[in-house]
Amino acid sequence: MLEQRVAHSRHFATTVFDPPCASEAQWDNFLGYWRVRNAEDAPGDPTVSDADTRLNVLRPTPLHVVHRVMAADEHGRFIGSVSMSTRKEGTPDWEALAPFVEAWGGVLRPHRRQGVASTLLRALLALMETQGKTTATLRAHLPEGHAFLRTIGAVEKHRAIENRLSFDGLDWEALGQWQAQALATNRGLRTEIHVGRVPLERLEALMAPLSTLLEDAPTSALARGPMRYELEGFLAWYADLDLRGGEHFLVLLLDGDELAAVCDASWNPRLPDRMWQALTAVARPWRGKGLAKAVKAAMLRLVHERHPQVAMAITNNAEVNAPMLAINHQLGFVAHRHDGVYQIGTESLRAYLSSRPLASREQEAQQ
Repeated sequence: MLEQRVAHSRHFATTVFDPPCASEAQWDNFLGYWRVRNAEDAPGDPTVSDADTRLNVLRPTPLHVVHRVMAADEHGRFIGSVSMSTRKEGTPDWEALAPFVEAWGGVLRPHRRQGVASTLLRALLALMETQGKTTATLRAHLPEGHAFLRTIGAVEKHRAIENRLSFDGLDWEALGQWQAQALATNRGLRTEIHVGRVPLERLEALMAPLSTLLEDAPTSALARGPMRYELEGFLAWYADLDLRGGEHFLVLLLDGDELAAVCDASWNPRLPDRMWQALTAVARPWRGKGLAKAVKAAMLRLVHERHPQVAMAITNNAEVNAPMLAINHQLGFVAHRHDGVYQIGTESLRAYLSSRPLASREQEAQQ
């Protein structure tokens, strides 16, 4: 466990935020900070309610442990944060995933360039050194985020594009033709569709073939462990859907019992005008036959028929995935933002922090 009081500076202090044990005052502080962060990081996007943010943070993570450290100003108001997710010991693939930590956070704009981010990075380094982590993965989409990560010595290893599609311009008849032509050309394939939830027995059987397709997704030069679809994660997500509403959609093309192509998506009633497309993938022997277009078209038509109020589809694609980007361009997706995925090791992080002078009260806290 991290110490409850991590460090101090002249103008701020850092402390661990433990969601299950936090008081109502701490939650009010956290939620107020999060509203401002969302407005700064995603201007123009809809605001999620405080109640939903709280449930998101409290949602069980059966495969990971999340550590949260907050920075507060002299009045106790939260002004920055770093969250760090590590693989839970004893879960599948733990040894392969143990060296890695996923980290995210930021500092509110009026409080930047005052040593807040450096102090939060010391919490990240402390966790890495204590737990033997060798590689931290961080993401940025705003120019100042990219600049900061480069400054601390992180290296961009992968780039993704968040693409968005307006339903207003979609040619639904053409999408139906995409789907029909792919099935007519590739005779013998059958379609399997799940709406709302995938039955548990079927979901369990799909974990391995879906993982094979996910593992084949391009991740550029990222150092990483195995990428898997995992039943425990799905069950936790489905429990959240049961509590708050929402639907999981899965469109499969099958050659006998073998998975040829997939499109995975979800819909959230708290943001009812949009859908999220997750994995769209085609098994290697079936590529170049129009199957990716077919499953994407089927998914868009399915969600539109079930939720006609949906006006936008959102998906993320690797910048190096030219075939999928070409399909999305044909559909009318446009780039909304570019995410850089950076990695940094303990040695580089330690070197950067050694060049950052400690504020007087922080020095006192470490003596």
